[in-house]
Amino acid sequence: MSAPGARRERRSFLNWLLGTWAAGVLAAIGFPVMRFLTPPDVPEPTTAAASGGQASTLLPNSFRIVPFGAKPAIVIRQASGELKALSATCTHLSCTVQYRGDMSQIWCACHNGRYDLNGRNVAGPPPRPLEAFDVSVRNDEIVISRRA
Repeated sequence: MSAPGARRERRSFLNWLLGTWAAGVLAAIGFPVMRFLTPPDVPEPTTAAASGGQASTLLPNSFRIVPFGAKPAIVIRQASGELKALSATCTHLSCTVQYRGDMSQIWCACHNGRYDLNGRNVAGPPPRPLEAFDVSVRNDEIVISRRA
Protein backbone atom coordinates (compact mmCIF):
# COMPACT_ATOMS: atom_id res chain seq x y z
CA MET A 1 0.00 0.00 0.00
CA SER A 2 1.07 3.52 -0.60
CA ALA A 3 1.67 5.99 2.13
CA PRO A 4 -0.90 8.77 2.69
CA GLY A 5 1.77 11.46 2.01
CA ALA A 6 2.58 9.98 -1.42
CA ARG A 7 -1.11 9.96 -2.34
CA ARG A 8 -1.42 13.66 -1.40
CA GLU A 9 1.67 14.52 -3.48
CA ARG A 10 0.27 12.68 -6.49
CA ARG A 11 -3.10 14.45 -6.13
CA SER A 12 -1.36 17.84 -5.77
CA PHE A 13 0.65 17.13 -8.92
CA LEU A 14 -2.47 16.12 -10.85
CA ASN A 15 -4.32 19.25 -9.63
CA TRP A 16 -1.39 21.40 -10.72
CA LEU A 17 -1.27 19.63 -14.11
CA LEU A 18 -5.03 20.08 -14.61
CA GLY A 19 -4.82 23.77 -13.61
CA THR A 20 -1.94 24.40 -15.99
CA TRP A 21 -3.82 22.70 -18.82
CA ALA A 22 -6.98 24.75 -18.11
CA ALA A 23 -4.97 28.00 -18.07
CA GLY A 24 -3.39 27.07 -21.41
CA VAL A 25 -6.76 26.35 -22.99
CA LEU A 26 -8.21 29.64 -21.68
CA ALA A 27 -5.20 31.55 -23.02
CA ALA A 28 -5.44 29.81 -26.40
CA ILE A 29 -9.12 30.79 -26.68
CA GLY A 30 -8.98 34.15 -24.93
CA PHE A 31 -6.05 35.70 -26.80
CA PRO A 32 -7.62 35.56 -30.29
CA VAL A 33 -10.96 36.75 -28.88
CA MET A 34 -9.30 39.75 -27.20
CA ARG A 35 -7.37 40.57 -30.40
CA PHE A 36 -10.65 40.50 -32.32
CA LEU A 37 -12.49 42.72 -29.83
CA THR A 38 -9.72 45.36 -29.71
CA PRO A 39 -8.96 46.42 -33.30
CA PRO A 40 -5.47 47.67 -34.12
CA ASP A 41 -4.81 51.39 -34.09
CA VAL A 42 -4.58 52.28 -37.77
CA PRO A 43 -3.68 55.92 -38.40
CA GLU A 44 -5.81 57.83 -40.88
CA PRO A 45 -3.97 58.74 -44.05
CA THR A 46 -3.10 62.41 -43.93
CA THR A 47 -4.47 63.96 -47.07
CA ALA A 48 -3.67 67.63 -47.47
CA ALA A 49 -5.55 68.22 -50.73
CA ALA A 50 -7.84 66.38 -53.14
CA SER A 51 -9.63 67.01 -56.41
CA GLY A 52 -13.31 67.90 -56.26
CA GLY A 53 -13.89 67.37 -59.97
CA GLN A 54 -14.52 69.90 -62.71
CA ALA A 55 -16.03 73.18 -61.58
CA SER A 56 -17.95 73.64 -64.84
CA THR A 57 -19.93 70.42 -64.31
CA LEU A 58 -21.12 71.38 -60.80
CA LEU A 59 -24.29 73.36 -61.42
CA PRO A 60 -25.57 76.07 -59.05
CA ASN A 61 -27.56 74.76 -56.07
CA SER A 62 -26.07 71.25 -56.39
CA PHE A 63 -23.45 69.13 -54.65
CA ARG A 64 -20.94 66.36 -55.20
CA ILE A 65 -19.47 63.78 -52.79
CA VAL A 66 -15.74 63.22 -53.35
CA PRO A 67 -13.13 61.06 -51.57
CA PHE A 68 -10.87 62.99 -49.20
CA GLY A 69 -8.45 60.70 -47.37
CA ALA A 70 -10.30 57.99 -45.45
CA LYS A 71 -13.60 59.92 -45.35
CA PRO A 72 -15.69 61.63 -48.01
CA ALA A 73 -16.10 65.37 -48.50
CA ILE A 74 -19.08 67.25 -49.86
CA VAL A 75 -18.56 70.05 -52.39
CA ILE A 76 -21.50 72.43 -52.71
CA ARG A 77 -22.10 75.12 -55.30
CA GLN A 78 -24.63 77.48 -53.78
CA ALA A 79 -27.29 79.25 -55.85
CA SER A 80 -25.02 82.33 -55.80
CA GLY A 81 -22.22 80.26 -57.39
CA GLU A 82 -20.00 80.20 -54.29
CA LEU A 83 -18.23 76.89 -53.59
CA LYS A 84 -18.12 75.28 -50.13
CA ALA A 85 -16.43 72.07 -49.03
CA LEU A 86 -17.05 70.22 -45.78
CA SER A 87 -16.62 66.76 -44.36
CA ALA A 88 -19.47 64.57 -45.64
CA THR A 89 -19.47 62.41 -42.51
CA CYS A 90 -22.19 63.23 -39.97
CA THR A 91 -20.81 63.81 -36.48
CA HIS A 92 -23.63 61.78 -34.93
CA LEU A 93 -23.28 58.26 -36.37
CA SER A 94 -20.93 58.80 -39.35
CA CYS A 95 -23.62 58.64 -42.04
CA THR A 96 -22.91 60.43 -45.32
CA VAL A 97 -24.66 63.79 -45.51
CA GLN A 98 -26.17 65.48 -48.56
CA TYR A 99 -27.05 69.01 -49.62
CA ARG A 100 -30.70 70.04 -49.67
CA GLY A 101 -31.03 72.99 -51.99
CA ASP A 102 -34.68 73.51 -51.05
CA MET A 103 -33.66 74.17 -47.42
CA SER A 104 -30.16 75.57 -48.20
CA GLN A 105 -28.85 73.15 -45.58
CA ILE A 106 -26.77 70.01 -45.33
CA TRP A 107 -28.94 67.11 -44.26
CA CYS A 108 -28.22 63.72 -42.71
CA ALA A 109 -30.89 61.20 -43.67
CA CYS A 110 -30.07 58.78 -40.83
CA HIS A 111 -31.64 60.79 -37.99
CA ASN A 112 -32.72 64.04 -39.68
CA GLY A 113 -29.67 65.99 -38.53
CA ARG A 114 -29.16 69.35 -40.24
CA TYR A 115 -26.19 71.68 -40.68
CA ASP A 116 -25.94 75.16 -42.14
CA LEU A 117 -23.64 75.82 -45.11
CA ASN A 118 -20.75 76.63 -42.74
CA GLY A 119 -21.05 73.17 -41.17
CA ARG A 120 -22.61 74.26 -37.86
CA ASN A 121 -25.25 71.83 -36.56
CA VAL A 122 -28.65 73.53 -36.44
CA ALA A 123 -31.11 70.67 -35.80
CA GLY A 124 -31.25 67.03 -34.85
CA PRO A 125 -28.83 64.86 -32.88
CA PRO A 126 -25.39 65.81 -34.33
CA PRO A 127 -23.20 66.84 -31.36
CA ARG A 128 -20.63 68.99 -33.21
CA PRO A 129 -20.14 70.79 -36.52
CA LEU A 130 -18.75 69.35 -39.73
CA GLU A 131 -15.09 69.98 -40.52
CA ALA A 132 -14.73 72.76 -43.10
CA PHE A 133 -12.17 72.68 -45.93
CA ASP A 134 -10.68 75.38 -48.12
CA VAL A 135 -11.84 75.42 -51.75
CA SER A 136 -10.09 76.86 -54.78
CA VAL A 137 -10.48 76.45 -58.53
CA ARG A 138 -7.42 75.89 -60.73
CA ASN A 139 -7.91 75.40 -64.48
CA ASP A 140 -11.57 74.38 -63.99
CA GLU A 141 -10.60 71.82 -61.31
CA ILE A 142 -11.97 72.19 -57.80
CA VAL A 143 -9.19 71.68 -55.23
CA ILE A 144 -10.15 70.89 -51.64
CA SER A 145 -7.54 71.32 -48.91
CA ARG A 146 -7.39 71.11 -45.12
CA ARG A 147 -7.36 74.39 -43.25
CA ALA A 148 -4.08 75.20 -41.53
